Amino acid sequence: MTARQSIEFLQQRMNEAIIGQERIVERFIIGLLADGNILVEGLPGLAKTKTVRTMAEIIDSRFSRIQFTPDLVPSDIIGVENMYEENGVHKFRFEPGPIFGNIILADEINRAPAKVQSAMLEAMEERQVTVAGKTYKLPKLFIVMATQNPLEEEGTYRLPEAQKDRFLMHVNISYVDMESEFKIIQQAHERKNANKLLEQNKEKIPQEMIFAARDEIEKVKMSDDVERYIVELVFATRYPLRYSKQLDIMIDVGVSPRASLALDQCARVIAWMKGRDYTTVEDVQAVIHDVFRHRLIKSGNSSFDDNSNDDIIDIILKQVPLPA
Repeated sequence: MTARQSIEFLQQRMNEAIIGQERIVERFIIGLLADGNILVEGLPGLAKTKTVRTMAEIIDSRFSRIQFTPDLVPSDIIGVENMYEENGVHKFRFEPGPIFGNIILADEINRAPAKVQSAMLEAMEERQVTVAGKTYKLPKLFIVMATQNPLEEEGTYRLPEAQKDRFLMHVNISYVDMESEFKIIQQAHERKNANKLLEQNKEKIPQEMIFAARDEIEKVKMSDDVERYIVELVFATRYPLRYSKQLDIMIDVGVSPRASLALDQCARVIAWMKGRDYTTVEDVQAVIHDVFRHRLIKSGNSSFDDNSNDDIIDIILKQVPLPA
């Protein structure tokens, strides 16, 4: 099985298990191939946890679920050094925490206090943790898929902007359509749920196939015109007055340089998944909302309170000229 066939196999099996969420499945796979963390936001019961777990079960990987709560401490996540006795000598031994997995589900990440978020920040950005002055590397295949509920605010903490910027994409999950809802009910009654589907086909994708796919994606070409288009989109958030007074009033802080890199990488992944070795403007436009959504800070101007970040991104796409 080639790298492309492996990813197609992964996508097919995930879509069989997660009905009606094809776009979300695609976004999760983009994050996996782009080697980036994903922030997932949606109401309860929309298969956020199920999607992450299903991906982990199809790939030959170690899955870790961390349930974030206000009383969590860093050692609950990264691990701790314990003293033990060997031949009459007392020594310290590091006991790794759940962060030492391949696919990490950080459930309700916005419920964790500042010290825990700081530990997560190091893990997400540096792919390492520090305990008692010692640094421990995380696995080569490592991705954090964090969830948060947009409704519940009691007992939650606002994620720092620096931490949100470490997420490659911010993906919103919405309700499925009526036909998909009908299939979900049928599947439940027939007991053809995700667990049964996975049991019927126990073939797992080796981690080497993920790395091979990433190597192929690095070879996907991007023209100067498309790269300049990405820069134009980024600069429209930083210097909005150059493009329109409307944008200038709506935007408070533009996106970071990580947004440029993320948009570039995600566009290459989209192109590769579509079987091309080159990117197009459409590839960039297909992922810009997920890449900019959590990085863009809109102004507090009351005239535009009803406009979401997605609305602002739509305006940017209309006002930034396409490559000639």
